Amino acid sequence: MSDRHDDETREYSNGDITVVWQAKKCMHSGICFAGLRQVFNPKRRPWVDLSQASTEQIVAQVNECPSGALSLKGGTAKSTTVEAERIVEVTPNGPLLVFGNVTVKRPDGTCTEHHKVTAFCRCGASGNKPFCDGSHQRVGFKG
Repeated sequence: MSDRHDDETREYSNGDITVVWQAKKCMHSGICFAGLRQVFNPKRRPWVDLSQASTEQIVAQVNECPSGALSLKGGTAKSTTVEAERIVEVTPNGPLLVFGNVTVKRPDGTCTEHHKVTAFCRCGASGNKPFCDGSHQRVGFKG
């Protein structure tokens, strides 16, 4: 059982921009951490420190968030919806990326909408199934 609150929303500001993190949307792909480790570090509290990079670097990294859990207040972020066809990409030794708007229906019948890019676990080790949480790196998944 996770100890995080799925309805939690946090805001972080550097005076220029405000980054919003929504726990419910986060699939823990680790893209934020891998791309801008000095700003996004889940082992640190608070885990976001906007003083560690330029506003431009932060905006670029937030725009890479596949789930839309990280967003920007204001008009700087890319659109979080995709109007085009869906594309599925198998990443080497990593998740299955689905580009486009998808609805995920769980065994209990609940549905969640996902936009932009959704990363699905291929290794079986994710603690956030069916979504990738970066566990493939920890378990040395090859595929």
